[in-house]
Amino acid sequence: MKEKIHPKVYNATLTCACGNEIQVLSTKGEKVHVEICSGCHPFFTGKQRFVDTAGRIDRFRKKYANVSK
Repeated sequence: MKEKIHPKVYNATLTCACGNEIQVLSTKGEKVHVEICSGCHPFFTGKQRFVDTAGRIDRFRKKYANVSK
């Protein structure tokens, strides 16, 4: 392996906007601030909301309602 090409790795504290703090390895520095984390992301929490803009979901369902499985 080549010498002096690898970035410095820090034991970082990742702080989310929701207040959750996680200890991770990072090349960004010792303190990293993020807007969303696994503690508040809808995919991980199961609190997903579908934002139906201009009826797109309804149009999709209507268009493919007669397609056999």
